[in-house]
Amino acid sequence: MSYRLGVLVLHGIGTQTQDFSDGLIAEVGNQLGELAREVCWQPVWWAPVLASREQKMLQDLSPECDRWESLRRFVVSTLGDAVAYQRVPSAGHRKNTYEEIHQIVAQNLHFLRERIVKSQLQQPPMLAEDVPLVVVAHSLGCHIVCNHIWDLQHPTHPRKPHGDNAFERGLTLSGMVTLGCNMPLFTLAYEHLQAIRFPAPDLVHYFKPGTSPTALQEKARWINLYDPDDVLGFPLKPLSADYAKAVSEDRAINVGGLLDSWNPLSHNEYWTDNDVTGTVADLLRGLLQLSR
Repeated sequence: MSYRLGVLVLHGIGTQTQDFSDGLIAEVGNQLGELAREVCWQPVWWAPVLASREQKMLQDLSPECDRWESLRRFVVSTLGDAVAYQRVPSAGHRKNTYEEIHQIVAQNLHFLRERIVKSQLQQPPMLAEDVPLVVVAHSLGCHIVCNHIWDLQHPTHPRKPHGDNAFERGLTLSGMVTLGCNMPLFTLAYEHLQAIRFPAPDLVHYFKPGTSPTALQEKARWINLYDPDDVLGFPLKPLSADYAKAVSEDRAINVGGLLDSWNPLSHNEYWTDNDVTGTVADLLRGLLQLSR
């Protein structure tokens, strides 16, 4: 079975393990049934870029900051990620954190395409660059992936994709699901807010011949899910007319269980919530109906 769709998954702030997306992938797979075999997943685990630096900082400061140690660790592992993720000039041997993280995103996008190509070797002439790309991102991961796509869509930026193909250049971007998105916090630095171009221009060329733009518009969607009790999750459409056009829907949901669904702890409970997995499954199912 060859893959007909690729999904890139990015985590957000806080302490993250390499298996952060396993629950989401398993539950969406169960909902897709046989169609799950046609979806190729690639988690982007970027946490190691900052984990060792945050740990070293805590160790260096621990003699002077011995109160509220657990809370300090929580603050550093959450706010520290957001503070460190910014474009700053490289100094000495340390690379720009922004570029380090985006290098990992680019590498994983490349790995995802390689896996799709390998699955298709026995079934030419279909090419991975023709396969739709979907992104699922949580928290700071939403900001990271939107910056990555923005940079690809604005070629004056020096970073280039690993491969010169439509898939890695984001030209087949067909769906996005953002979870607990805190992008509005980062927009405070800008006066005029522009969203990424979504869906990608000329997207219809990467679907079945004869697919109408209207049919594709119904399936190619950016759905932003947020829990009103999650103080780090926000709607996006009200940000500007540009975001109102790019984002298909801001959908308020209730994530978590009895202990966290009603409070800010809900920020970490999106991955296996039924509203989330059902939304992702529906989006993938709709795109697969139109894919080659």
